[in-house]
Amino acid sequence: MFYLKNVPNWERVLRVIVGLVCLGDAVMNWGGSSLAIGAGIVGAMLAMTGLFGFCPMCAMVGRKLHKGH
Repeated sequence: MFYLKNVPNWERVLRVIVGLVCLGDAVMNWGGSSLAIGAGIVGAMLAMTGLFGFCPMCAMVGRKLHKGH
């Protein structure tokens, strides 16, 4: 692997759920709200970091998982 996971499993599940909710909201309000684009982008980023278990912003500040997680 080219990266080390830096997001614990409980947070990964939470990120995927919140990301899917944001993506669903973005799809439902795509034409009616300018915030839908932002919600879609945030939702996609949260879902991807949850699926991969790696967050670039967390890596930039030095967040690491303890052994055993």
